[in-house]
Amino acid sequence: MTSLRKILAALVVAGSTIAALPAMSGCYASGSAYVVEDVPPAPREEIVVSRPGFVWIHGHWTRPGSRWEWRGGYYERERPDQVYVEGRWERRGRGHVWIDGGWRARAGVSVR
Repeated sequence: MTSLRKILAALVVAGSTIAALPAMSGCYASGSAYVVEDVPPAPREEIVVSRPGFVWIHGHWTRPGSRWEWRGGYYERERPDQVYVEGRWERRGRGHVWIDGGWRARAGVSVR
């Protein structure tokens, strides 16, 4: 019985430590969302050179731990009949949520 109590006590301590981590780091994951309590820094200016057949995906700030890190932009090949929608930070409640960008069907009329 004593070993069972020790195991339960260890689980309680481990659980409380894990529960305290989001409060210490200032960010946490919620389902597929990335939530940060701090306001993200302003985006960095990136110099983009036009490359026919490619789309520039702008960089953005991430917060994998207790500090903000810049993830630089990159080129991705264009996709026919699709447009790239940039990712963005949205304010929700007391925090900010990162919404991933991605390819979407191009809206409009198709003429044949």
